[in-house]
Amino acid sequence: MQSNLFGENTASSLSIEQAANIANVSTATIRNWIKTGYLPLQGKGLISKSAFEVFMATVAGKEKLNARANKLQKDKPENSTIQAPILTQKFDGEQIGIAYENTLSEAHRNKEGVYYTPSWIVKDMLAGAEIHPNFFFLDPCCGSGNFIIEALRLGVAPENVYGFDLDENAIYITKERIRKEFGVETPNIKVGDYLEQTLKLQNEGQKFDLIFTNPPWGKKISKTDKERYANLFNCAGSLDTSSLFLGASLTLLKKEGLLGFLIQEAFFNISAYEGIRTKVLEKKIVSLTDYGKAFKGLLTKAQAITIANKKATIEQKIKCRYEEDIFYRLHSSFQKNPKHILNFWATESDSQVINRLYSVEHITLTERAKWALGIVTGNNEKFCHSEPLSGYVPVYKGADITKEGLKEPTNFILPDFAKMQQVAPQEMYQANEKLIYRFISSDLCFFCDDKQRFILNSANLLIPCNLGISNKQLAALLNSELLNWLFKKLFSTHKVLRSDLELLPIHVGYFKEHSIFSEENYLNYLQISKNEHGTFSIKE
Repeated sequence: MQSNLFGENTASSLSIEQAANIANVSTATIRNWIKTGYLPLQGKGLISKSAFEVFMATVAGKEKLNARANKLQKDKPENSTIQAPILTQKFDGEQIGIAYENTLSEAHRNKEGVYYTPSWIVKDMLAGAEIHPNFFFLDPCCGSGNFIIEALRLGVAPENVYGFDLDENAIYITKERIRKEFGVETPNIKVGDYLEQTLKLQNEGQKFDLIFTNPPWGKKISKTDKERYANLFNCAGSLDTSSLFLGASLTLLKKEGLLGFLIQEAFFNISAYEGIRTKVLEKKIVSLTDYGKAFKGLLTKAQAITIANKKATIEQKIKCRYEEDIFYRLHSSFQKNPKHILNFWATESDSQVINRLYSVEHITLTERAKWALGIVTGNNEKFCHSEPLSGYVPVYKGADITKEGLKEPTNFILPDFAKMQQVAPQEMYQANEKLIYRFISSDLCFFCDDKQRFILNSANLLIPCNLGISNKQLAALLNSELLNWLFKKLFSTHKVLRSDLELLPIHVGYFKEHSIFSEENYLNYLQISKNEHGTFSIKE
């Protein structure tokens, strides 16, 4: 069992129809994603929910995938050596790696989590590292060798450089680049499965001063193998391959050694990575860096974490670079965050406001509300109409919900849900009062419904229980500028998940002094000031 988007225990599989509805694509598209290796089957008509969530976070937003989801592409060349046209062209350095990467199909790259790191990011990540010729350097998944080439240029002795990759063509390119630029052989750069190689290196007692890499993001391996490696490398339940590679690398890092990982942005704030974040926060985090959308075609950002293998101190400051800003955060400010979120897009001043919000007496929605999805019809074109036909009732989508109220409905549905794909118990929709809210949104947008309205699955609902405040007061609080700011500073997401909403502080004490919500009075109650450009700070 695992938690769904609302944090409830559910089966670990999705039907093809459920996946299609969540992804807003046809079932034929889901079947093609299965056929091309994006999604593994767990049984007849069932796919792994965890694999689907990783796929949606790291792959599904790609323009090329969306535009050509039903068109099969040629897979990686089966021959074990690089195609002759690539070898015979006069590429310089990184160019041959780029040329080879361009020969790999989208299906292969997504299945293996392969995205080669641009040289400018490699140089930047290694720029602050202290380098000695006698240091041992490792790139766990070296691709065409950009991290290794840079380490050699910075003075690491070739015999001390280790690298692994499952793609023998990529290993061949790396070795050829080294021969051409440095005129040496590198016997420790090999074809191999890094997670298995880690076990061998542990047995040999091999440790490294520097480990820098761009690990595979969401590589498809069996759940059994993921759980085995997570246990071996103490990943605390984080099962994505980037987490497994990080856990394995920490076991090979020398005391006071330096590790740098370029990882997808989900690592820093999604619940699935909380275990590995907790482990990382035991170490000294040197820097957190945002490189934006560094990979062509990928919507997810590439962000880096650099870790020194020494015990963290409370007053240690971490260098944060986000977009054009550089600032420092106390290590303890991340430890205090819910889920140990590494929200380095928030400044130290922001973190002080966040701490204030959680230090003032509050409750949360955890175990204080019933939750439900909107209606999943399975085919909106079939079941929804734009005109109120006889017997049809209004049904509201997420975009119809505003903080000021509901827009006029543009969809109508028969109130007989027997043929619908997924619905909550009808009494949930027909509760005397409920809060409905947008699901796909970076803003909190809630409305207190007392007219028993129906909603589609781009909206969700909750029925609060025993909060000590009215539903309308709760809606006003969740719609407030301050809690919207907090939601962005903590979660930085475009989905309003139950698990995140349950972590927000609900300051019921405010309503003991004020029956009607006012942003100004709420800020005064918390002793917080609103600044220019929508920021907040603690009142002096």
